[in-house]
Amino acid sequence: MSNKNHKFVPSNMDISVVIPLLNEEESLPELHEWIKKVMETNRFSYEILFIDDGSKDNSWPVIEKLAAQNPCVKGIKFRRNYGKSAALHTGFEACTGNVVITMDADLQDSPEEIPDLYKMITSDGFHLVSGWKQKRHDPISKTIPTKLFNYATRKMSGISLHDFNCGLKAYKKDVVKSIEVYGEMHRYIPVIAKWAGFGKIGEKAVHHQERKYGSSKFGIERFINGFLDLLTITFISKFGKRPMHFFGLLGTFMFMIGFAVAAWLGASKMYSVWNNLRAPLVTSNPWFYIALTSMIMGTLLFLAGFIGELILRNSSVRNHYLLEKKINID
Repeated sequence: MSNKNHKFVPSNMDISVVIPLLNEEESLPELHEWIKKVMETNRFSYEILFIDDGSKDNSWPVIEKLAAQNPCVKGIKFRRNYGKSAALHTGFEACTGNVVITMDADLQDSPEEIPDLYKMITSDGFHLVSGWKQKRHDPISKTIPTKLFNYATRKMSGISLHDFNCGLKAYKKDVVKSIEVYGEMHRYIPVIAKWAGFGKIGEKAVHHQERKYGSSKFGIERFINGFLDLLTITFISKFGKRPMHFFGLLGTFMFMIGFAVAAWLGASKMYSVWNNLRAPLVTSNPWFYIALTSMIMGTLLFLAGFIGELILRNSSVRNHYLLEKKINID
């Protein structure tokens, strides 16, 4: 099997709107009518996929009612809460539109942005367009950590976006069929897309509305988890296919430092003995233990890289990029 990018046959449907949700029964009817109005005004062929991530309220009965009223509405229900990434991934697998729009179900993302996002994908040639909430209607306890999070992500990923975590995004169909979103990696879909070879990533300033119903489903822990996920995806994207380049280099560096210190201690001891000078025990010098620890850690890191290479060499995907896989779609 070759490593070439796989092309997907265009469908007759213009837009798929993928909406992950959790306990949003109040906002769903209004959101559905708003999206429907925008689609009909612009004469788009469309589908709306509501992904119910284990809601405990009446969200699913509401989705069933909407689907009975509008054949363009489809619903997928999880038995329990798996998280936004799992919901998006499931929606990406099920969607059929040539352009895929994702948005939150809380009415803070405006469907009026859809025509412009669609144009940026189809006419301007972007692979992915991310929304940018320039004016946020959120408390300062949320906006300041968000700015710090976006700054760190820009620096580590090299992608110049102001708002990585904006739920309102547009994708070319090839993108969503070629990436895998798992864990809590929905925050880093632009990074994952770039890693998969979709480098033309744009940004559009979008209107952010105040929450009309319910409350946010995310707490302060999302910023801690988000930073850890950023480290994970940065490491995997750079060293996932060559672990020895990281572990081996770092291990060799630490071993050489420890060996140099140990050699210096040994040479000092020999010099003292040769010249009949008072020579304290090498083990009484704290630098001995620092050198020993450094050599042990260096050896372990080198072995970690070596084992990683052995695992990679015996992996069935050793000659393929992880996110450039062929997916069969109807």
